[in-house]
Amino acid sequence: MSADEVTEALGGKTDLSTKCLAAAAFGLGGGLIGLFTGLANGDKNPFLGWLWGMSFWLSIAIGMLMLVMLFRVFNSQWTPVVRRQLEHCLAAFPWLGACFLPLLLVVWFGGDQAGVLWNWVNPASDVPVAGEVHKVGHDILLQKKSGYLNVFFFSVRIIGYFAVFCSLSYWMRKVSFTQDRDGDLKWTRFGHNISAAGLAAGALALTFGAFDWFMSLEYHWFSTMFGVWFFAASIRAGLAVAIILCFVLATRTELKGFYNFKAHQYDLSCLSLAFTVFWAYISFSQYFLIYNANIPEETFWYVIREINPNTGERTGWFWVSMGLVFGHFLIPFIALLWYRNKVVPHKTLKIVAWILCFHLLDLYWNIIPGRIPNPESPVGYDIRFVLGPQLLWGLLTLIGVGGLCIWAVLKSYRESDAEIIPVRDPRIKASINYHE
Repeated sequence: MSADEVTEALGGKTDLSTKCLAAAAFGLGGGLIGLFTGLANGDKNPFLGWLWGMSFWLSIAIGMLMLVMLFRVFNSQWTPVVRRQLEHCLAAFPWLGACFLPLLLVVWFGGDQAGVLWNWVNPASDVPVAGEVHKVGHDILLQKKSGYLNVFFFSVRIIGYFAVFCSLSYWMRKVSFTQDRDGDLKWTRFGHNISAAGLAAGALALTFGAFDWFMSLEYHWFSTMFGVWFFAASIRAGLAVAIILCFVLATRTELKGFYNFKAHQYDLSCLSLAFTVFWAYISFSQYFLIYNANIPEETFWYVIREINPNTGERTGWFWVSMGLVFGHFLIPFIALLWYRNKVVPHKTLKIVAWILCFHLLDLYWNIIPGRIPNPESPVGYDIRFVLGPQLLWGLLTLIGVGGLCIWAVLKSYRESDAEIIPVRDPRIKASINYHE
């Protein structure tokens, strides 16, 4: 299959790569302007927007990486046709690491504003503690966590996470693409073994990555289930994009003869249903355990997403929370229970597009709300608005990183010598002939 054919299938014109690069330049350029402005003014909003926009695409890539390794570990007969499309998408990881770099550089070279995003970085930053505003450097809780939350170890961990993701992606692609050329069965065994170890490494990387990227925005808060939430959310997003990508390629390219909408799409939809339930289970369990324990260092994280503690009134975040309960769980859960919704393409596409929109909202809900120190406030802080400047900066980053990722995927289709399906995979015939 030619690169032009894939490019035409995904965008309708052969200059799609150029358009993606233009979108990347526009979005990332605008986002970087926001970062420089925020650094100069001590404004956290552009940094929150950058983290939100980038984390959407990062979560999709992580979900796809975990799916590829799961497919290999379980030796799934139906997956090779689908797996090849996910392997091309893994080419985005190095570029996602580059997009995270500005946030890390600010931590090291931001001077007085080094803690503009993660306030624990700057000892002179204000932090609300027990109804009062203290300096971060005087906070006993941070002092107890300083062995983990320090700039050097934080930077080493961030580099390590992306090293794990990029390394696993490289090997998943190498074993699959090389087998297309020589047909040696050793690559199947090698891919299985790497995936077995890679699942553990990837799980640790995404778990601690979620702790560092998102949870440490409010370093007083902690939850051992937060990494599992991010895993479930990433798998849901990865499956949604996989269904959309395979549909486009199966209707416009040579994949049409190999991708079975009533078999491959059905199983992908079943997985989407399973992880919809799993996401809801983890999200509810985290809320229930924190509510039941009633520890102030934990409960405030949910309080600011439900009410304004200064007035006791419900805020916009409460309605976002309810939107996630019904929009991100109940509606897709009920929709995916019906067989036809899993196998009729236009019905499935609407459902997974819905899931992606609410995944974006889920990340917004987890990243954006925060406490703004205010000594005049009865509880020592105010709450960040639901829709603020971070939304604009986040949308720019969303466009920019998305354009860069799509360009990287097209580049992989164009420059790799891999076929549209892994033609020499020992399970390829079973995958092509797979049926319900």
